[in-house]
Amino acid sequence: MTRRIMTVRLGCLLAVVLTTPLAALEWTLHEGVARGYPALRDAGGKKIADGDFVQWIEGDRLHVRISYAGRARRVEENAVFRLRPELIQDQWSFRELRDGKLYRQFTVDFKAGTATAKKADEGEMKESSDEVKVDAGRAFAGFGFTLAARALRPRLVKGEHVELQAVGFTPKPKVVNVDLSYGGVDRIRMSDRSIRGERYIVHPKLPFVADLFVNVPDAHIWLTSPEPATFLRWEGPLAEPDDPLTRVDLLPGGVSGPAVPVAKTTRP
Repeated sequence: MTRRIMTVRLGCLLAVVLTTPLAALEWTLHEGVARGYPALRDAGGKKIADGDFVQWIEGDRLHVRISYAGRARRVEENAVFRLRPELIQDQWSFRELRDGKLYRQFTVDFKAGTATAKKADEGEMKESSDEVKVDAGRAFAGFGFTLAARALRPRLVKGEHVELQAVGFTPKPKVVNVDLSYGGVDRIRMSDRSIRGERYIVHPKLPFVADLFVNVPDAHIWLTSPEPATFLRWEGPLAEPDDPLTRVDLLPGGVSGPAVPVAKTTRP
């Protein structure tokens, strides 16, 4: 009888463990209203567009809007997040205008599990939509990965790798697993200053067969060092895997140079 009771209790315990989110991102940081003026640059550091970053709290949601305006080109990213008790991305959208006309637009509704894509192709606007099966609290897009890196920082700096999900577009919507890890401390040249930053790597984990034919570059996120760790720089394709590599600097003016390692990674 005792053994039977223990078996039942063990079974209940396993059920609880297995239904608990494996990668729940507990949010212990404080977020409020913020505004900044980042710069969008090419991979060599040349400025492409002036940026405007704004975030605000509305009810129990964190809203983020990032826009860039350059010559005949405007880009805007919007995202909505839940922060308590865990970091969960609810929505994401990306919209690009060229010469005042819509060039492409991507949207993800994480709660509904849907994604849509629009892109101009040879004078025609092609559209597609699909269901995206994601795990709440593990799936992110755009600026969501910066928040994920901040939430997971204590684990990542110790060498842990965390598998998350990304919703990307090729241009059709697609869900891929990504590995988020810590890459060490770098010195970054921006706005005529040399600033320390912790580098985090977002590495897409493609199936072997797909990896032979598709090149999806890693994205890199730098957070300020020492703490408090906030956004410093981002590098990667802007929206689609075959986009040119771009850079977003927190500080807009002056010279923008590549990151130079000053401390080795603790990754195994």
